[in-house]
Amino acid sequence: MKTRPIIICALSMLLVMTAAAGAKTQKERRIQPCEERGSQAEASGCAHQEYVAADAELNKVYGRLAAALDAEDRALLKASELNWIKYRDSNCEFESSQYKGGTMRPMIESFCLTRVTKARAAELREQLELRAQ
Repeated sequence: MKTRPIIICALSMLLVMTAAAGAKTQKERRIQPCEERGSQAEASGCAHQEYVAADAELNKVYGRLAAALDAEDRALLKASELNWIKYRDSNCEFESSQYKGGTMRPMIESFCLTRVTKARAAELREQLELRAQ
C-alpha cells in the first residue's frame, strides 16, 4: 500500500520530465520552420510568406467585423485599424533594428509582423464574437 503513492509520484515526475525535455520554447516553434531553409534569403522569404498569410487572415476578420457594425462603429474601427498599422510598422521596425545592416533583419521584422498581426486578428475576432451575442 505504501508503495502505490511512491509509484504514482515517480510516474508523474517521469511524465513531467519527458514533456519538459520534448518541449520547445515559443520562439523555437515560431522560427524553426523558416530557419531550417537553406539560405538566409530563403528563410526571410519563408518568414515573409507567413506574414502574408497572417495579414490575409486579419483582412478577412476585419471585413467580417466591419460588415457587422453600424456606420459610427465602422468609422471607429477604421480609425483604430489605421492607428494599429502605424504601431505595428514602427514597433516591428524597432524590434528588428538590432539587426540593422544584417541579412537577418528582414526575417526578424517578418516574424514580428506575423506575431503582431495574428494578435490583432485575435482581438478583432473576439470583438466579432462579442457583438454576435
